[in-house]
Amino acid sequence: MKSLKIFIVLIAFTFSVSAKKEAETKLSWDAIKVADNLYMLIGVGGFTGGNLAISVGDDGVILIDDAMPSTLDIMNKALAKITPNSIDFLINTHIHGDHTGNNEVMGKNGARIVAHKNMRRHLLSKGVRGADGKKMDAPKKSLPVITFSESMDFHLNGLDAHVFHLPHAHTDGDAAVHFTNVNVIHMGDTMFNKIFPFMDFSSGGTLDGYIEAQKTVLGLVDENTKIIPGHGVLANKKDLENSITMLEDARAIIGKLVDEDKTEEEVVKLNPLAKYDAWSWGFITTEKMTKQVYKGVSLSGE
Repeated sequence: MKSLKIFIVLIAFTFSVSAKKEAETKLSWDAIKVADNLYMLIGVGGFTGGNLAISVGDDGVILIDDAMPSTLDIMNKALAKITPNSIDFLINTHIHGDHTGNNEVMGKNGARIVAHKNMRRHLLSKGVRGADGKKMDAPKKSLPVITFSESMDFHLNGLDAHVFHLPHAHTDGDAAVHFTNVNVIHMGDTMFNKIFPFMDFSSGGTLDGYIEAQKTVLGLVDENTKIIPGHGVLANKKDLENSITMLEDARAIIGKLVDEDKTEEEVVKLNPLAKYDAWSWGFITTEKMTKQVYKGVSLSGE
């Protein structure tokens, strides 16, 4: 568990440092219209943070996630191209700083922050990482002021947004946002499209819960649904099915090795997920995914 926590801190620090350097040079956000009054924002040129969504219209502005402090300026430039108005509601899909890093700024500017109750609890108990990488108490203005247990709904800008909890998946405070009347869903980090996902076991995430979350969403979509993943390009039903297949296969492959009482080191040496090397990326390589699934399988058997 100690090594996992160190890994999480290193990821967060790497995200912050690399994003700061990139933001000074080549990073930007591209806006993709996914429905009337609804856009997906995805980083271009490097790592900008998690994918965003924004709903605009006569009833106000709803933003889903807000990336990192290092990419605030380029995010604001992208948002300004869509609307000159400030954010009325900010929905956080989960606690991680690449999705909540600008909460304080948004809160100070009047945004009402919405999240699952566990996400607010984590912010209060764990705090946040400052610009220097050190842990600090979460600023008051960064905290969600509206929380929910199971679900809640927004009816703004001609859109019906159903916000619901996906338990013990990426974390224990994950929220997905389903724009039901336009067939669009933002999954937060319960989906990394075409790349290995990250499961934060220290924040209540689980391997089985992650797979179950994806199956839950699969039951809500059809061939025309546009899926906004937490990371990766705009997805569809087939992409989600491919993710579930990969995860279930990885669990079965490594689960068999765990049943044979092989250690994590032994499993890593066998490279059992080699056929999924194409899913490897900068932060979750095939080796890290192997270790993550090994941990997830082991925890599920406790």
